[in-house]
Amino acid sequence: MKNIFTLSMPPKPWSSRRKSQHRSPFFILSITIFTCLLLVIAYNHIPESLLSLSSKTLDPKFPQCLTTKAISPDKKFFLYAPHSGFSNQLGEFKNAILMAGILNRTLIVPPVLDHHAVALGSCPKFRVQSPHQIRISVWDHAIELLRSGRYVSMADIIDISSLVSSSMVKVLDFRRFASLWCGLDVDLACLISLNTQPSLLDRLRQCVSMLSGLHGNVDGCFFAVDDDCRTTVWTYQSGDEDGVLDPFQPDEQLKKKKKVSYVRRRRDVYKALGPGSKADSATILAFGTLFTAPYKGSQLYIDINAAPRDQRIQSLIEKIDFIPFVPEILSAGKKYAFETIKAPFLCAQLRLLDGQFKNHWKATFLRLKEKLDSLRQKGPQPINIFVMTDLPVTNWTGNYLGDLAKDTDSFKLYFLREEDELLAQTAQKLATAGHGLRYGVTGMEKPCPQRFSDVLLFIEQTVCSCATVGFVGTAGSTLAESIELMRKFDLGIAIFFDHPFSMVLNDPADLARLKENILAGVLFREISCLSLTVKGQLDSLALKFCLGEKVRF
Repeated sequence: MKNIFTLSMPPKPWSSRRKSQHRSPFFILSITIFTCLLLVIAYNHIPESLLSLSSKTLDPKFPQCLTTKAISPDKKFFLYAPHSGFSNQLGEFKNAILMAGILNRTLIVPPVLDHHAVALGSCPKFRVQSPHQIRISVWDHAIELLRSGRYVSMADIIDISSLVSSSMVKVLDFRRFASLWCGLDVDLACLISLNTQPSLLDRLRQCVSMLSGLHGNVDGCFFAVDDDCRTTVWTYQSGDEDGVLDPFQPDEQLKKKKKVSYVRRRRDVYKALGPGSKADSATILAFGTLFTAPYKGSQLYIDINAAPRDQRIQSLIEKIDFIPFVPEILSAGKKYAFETIKAPFLCAQLRLLDGQFKNHWKATFLRLKEKLDSLRQKGPQPINIFVMTDLPVTNWTGNYLGDLAKDTDSFKLYFLREEDELLAQTAQKLATAGHGLRYGVTGMEKPCPQRFSDVLLFIEQTVCSCATVGFVGTAGSTLAESIELMRKFDLGIAIFFDHPFSMVLNDPADLARLKENILAGVLFREISCLSLTVKGQLDSLALKFCLGEKVRF
């Protein structure tokens, strides 16, 4: 074998006979020592990432796993990488709760990512980022949120308290998980910004990089799931044979045009990743995306709608169908409906600037126009409209929104701005509440100072859930679907009373107006019981609604 440090010289054409060479022992010893020195120097200059790659294969005992097991020896963690807009992230969060419940793992609650900071691609077109690419992008962005002091946990926005208190799911905030995993002597959740601690930031980046799975799995420590929507649909107790072909497969045109050769199979997540599997022995199980959606008679990635032989998971499926915002956000939305709008109103959710929606203004405005034309024929004017849109008010001129704003006899428009005091007050209340940090490990449940900046989207959704005149959403928008779900569960329309109040109505027509105002949130008060007496010509009608009862007519 040739020595890698010896230059290879071409043979001399005029001589094919090798002369015998005699080397002294001293010469051979000198060459040996020189070679060893070069190897030592080369080893010391090999990039750390290459050394770590080989060490992970040879020695699975890493400080991260040892540290985590020492603090939480009985816990196994479930990690995933959310992406895209908030509604997509919320859908993935629900799927993560379900998958972690099935596999009996503690869910690492991720941050709320900036809108489209990370994009998946297209599952129907079989053109998506790989799971490890998604994980790298998400954890890089999470660290950036920490660095800039803009980190907000999903549990700060979505109320999972009932799920946790009922032991339906175990959770841990990502910041506190990262502090454990990386063996940091500070609680990341208590740092307002990492800008002042560059060495800590670098250490965190190096440590968290392993969670991407780029360098492979580590026995008993880390297992990365690299089966994505191009090859797999995850199921649970579906009755299908494990590994059977999914109904949706790439068509012939896609195979020829894009040279797609993927085959999608339906796999039971418990059988593949649960007890007895190699994945089950790992402290951390890391997925990429958990986004799914119905498509051509199937689901893109996760198809778990029932658990016929597992009552615990069946209850969890039913519970996560709808998870509300935290109380501070709900209260803010209802306050705006009651104190600012003060009357029945329509909500118009108009997504106009993002992705495919920027090419469909005409269709989006047409749906709203048809609804308003119908209302103008039936009811009083002006019609109150709460507008939820990504189009700045300064750009309303020259389009249908501008026309509505000018027609003050027929319409009265309401909308929230980033600088509104209600948003600042809500952000402060969320910072004080610190919902996301209530779920930790022993010794790490202490409250920490938090900072919130962007709560507009969440309050807007709550206001729209209170719109009793109706709701017009943008076709194909997952945000519109989320609002429809809130309205389905009567989240904003349900009225609750907390202190004594009563009234007497002398005309049945007054009751009709009262019904309208109650359902619109106008009579929302902190009262214990509401007593109504409606007097007619022949008799009277007594109505009473008490604490915690939903008002229905």
